[in-house]
Amino acid sequence: MPQPPPETRQEVRDLSIRLILLLGMVSLLGSLISNGARSVTGPYILLLGGSAAVVGLVAGFGEFIGYALRSVSGVYIDRNHRYWVVAMAGYGLLAAIPLLAFTGRWEAAAFLIIAERIGKAVRTPARDTILSHATTAIGRGWGFGVHKALDQVGAVIGPLVMVAALVLTGGYTAGFLLLGIPLAGVVIMLLFARSVVPRPGRLEMNGGTMEEGGGLPGITPYAAFIFLSMAGFTSFPLISFHLKALSLVPDAAIPLFYASAMMASVVVALLIGRSFEHIGTHLLLAIPALSTATVLLVFSPIPGAALAGALVWGAGVGIFETSLRASIAESTTAAQRGQVYGTMSAVFGTAWFVGSAVMGVLYDVSIGHIVAYVVIVEAAALIAYIWMYRSRIAVRFQDGIGDLIS
Repeated sequence: MPQPPPETRQEVRDLSIRLILLLGMVSLLGSLISNGARSVTGPYILLLGGSAAVVGLVAGFGEFIGYALRSVSGVYIDRNHRYWVVAMAGYGLLAAIPLLAFTGRWEAAAFLIIAERIGKAVRTPARDTILSHATTAIGRGWGFGVHKALDQVGAVIGPLVMVAALVLTGGYTAGFLLLGIPLAGVVIMLLFARSVVPRPGRLEMNGGTMEEGGGLPGITPYAAFIFLSMAGFTSFPLISFHLKALSLVPDAAIPLFYASAMMASVVVALLIGRSFEHIGTHLLLAIPALSTATVLLVFSPIPGAALAGALVWGAGVGIFETSLRASIAESTTAAQRGQVYGTMSAVFGTAWFVGSAVMGVLYDVSIGHIVAYVVIVEAAALIAYIWMYRSRIAVRFQDGIGDLIS
């Protein structure tokens, strides 16, 4: 395809940056709502009569649904290209969060928490596909890194809203109601972004990277690595449950732990975004180490160690999500990107469900059992990464031989 003239390339670049920032603001507001609630999910369910196993199952099943259903959403947008409609429908389910203020049983709270995660499943493949088009002109890693950083700023502000509500009122109701206010901003920003770029695909001037089969080289070992590394990555609801169950810190301080973790994620996402173009998926090697360090620190009976574990956990979130989204955009065709995002997200979510459920059950046995589980699973993840790396080398070798023959 012939390259557009320089002034056109600059216009595309400017429009791409504008779209990334607008979607970043949408994610900031959406993350403020969802993460404000997630920062207190554990203690709130405990308050309503749930156990550690319930927290682990609700958190894990919510993440499972939030990722597994993305494969359906991804296939739909690849076929219909209705990115904006799907994104708006998904963000609309954020309305479940302020409704938590009116629940009196953990079962009702669990239903609303899972409903919000379904909304995330609906919107994310559409949003990430739009972003994949916009990041072509400025670099995959940097584009996704900037977006992730803005998303995590919301993840910092949301817990602070809950802190203020808990300090001023002593309960969760006011906090959940306050989290409903940014919904109007989400709607306005989405409508504005759609008016700026109604057809995001036109931003991708070269149509994406063409890999054989339209997917990631060695997709099976890649999926195995994602599954194993995420199966050992603990969920914050279980972390927050631990903080409350042992009374390590006051209730109002628990959201501060989450906000601190998200701040670490902001910094890491920007650093990883800049590094991705040079290091690529090798950045994912940090996840097994961070997962192991997290579980060793965060379930400590010492508040300072638990805080350090929360920061490490946040760094892992920043690395994983930025690298995963950028690597998929870099290695897939534009025509099948939504489906690949959905499929890999389903693997991601299934692993988080399994890991959260297992760790929730093991928590009632002993912390030592959780540590042993994580060490074993993350060691297996390292083996899967070696498999993935060797698979990539094999694909490149075969491509090279094919070029020589042709």
